[in-house]
Amino acid sequence: QVQLVESGGGLVQTGGSLRLSCAASGRTFSRYGMGWFRQAPGKEREFVAAITWNGSRTYYADSVKGRFTISRDNAKSTVYLQMNGLKPEDSAVYYCAADVGTAGLYPTKLYGYDYWGQGTQVTVSS
Repeated sequence: QVQLVESGGGLVQTGGSLRLSCAASGRTFSRYGMGWFRQAPGKEREFVAAITWNGSRTYYADSVKGRFTISRDNAKSTVYLQMNGLKPEDSAVYYCAADVGTAGLYPTKLYGYDYWGQGTQVTVSS
């Protein structure tokens, strides 16, 4: 079992920045990949960013490339999402997810992840 707890969401103006954190517990964090997804009201949950178990490779949705950065600190069992240049369309509930069972085969897909956090709200005002 893996428990994931997100934090760092909030209300920010267009062009502002936020840093999301996701603290993991329950299994050896350094052995699995992590991802961030988001879901806006009335829309499906969508991929945002992912990082391999050792941080050697990262993936981004086209909509956030150049603005968002995913990183991890295995010593702290935490993954981060630095969000800069925020836009109103970035408003959503952001979820972190752990890929424990699929060995990094589907880093940009919902089904590539076994465990999910409860989400943190990000609201970007125009």
